[in-house]
Amino acid sequence: MEKSNKYAWTWTVKEEALEKYVKLHEDPWDEVMTEHSKAGISNYSIFQNGTQFFYCFECNDVESAFAYIAESDVCKKWNAITSEMVQGSFDFQDQEPIQPLKEVFYLK
Repeated sequence: MEKSNKYAWTWTVKEEALEKYVKLHEDPWDEVMTEHSKAGISNYSIFQNGTQFFYCFECNDVESAFAYIAESDVCKKWNAITSEMVQGSFDFQDQEPIQPLKEVFYLK
C-alpha cells in the first residue's frame, strides 16, 4: 500500500485541565503556528472526543520537523504549559515523545 505523508496520534487530556487545554488550542499563539509551518508541518488538525484528542498533520520530513520544534523557544514554552495537561510526553528529547498511529488505509 502506498503511504501518505500524514502522521497521527492520540493523547488523553487530564479532566481537570480539559477546559484550559481546549481554550489554548482554540486560540493558539501565532508564534507557535509560525514555528510549525517553518518546521514543514501543514494541514494540522486536532479532534476531540471527551478527554481523548486525535492529532493529524502532514509533513514530508517528520524527523526534521520534530527536531526543529524541539529547538524552538516558543514551542518549548507552549509544550511546558500543555504537557502538564496531558497523560504522556511532549518532550521531543525523549526516545519516543509521540506514539504515532500506524496508517492502515490511504485513499489518494
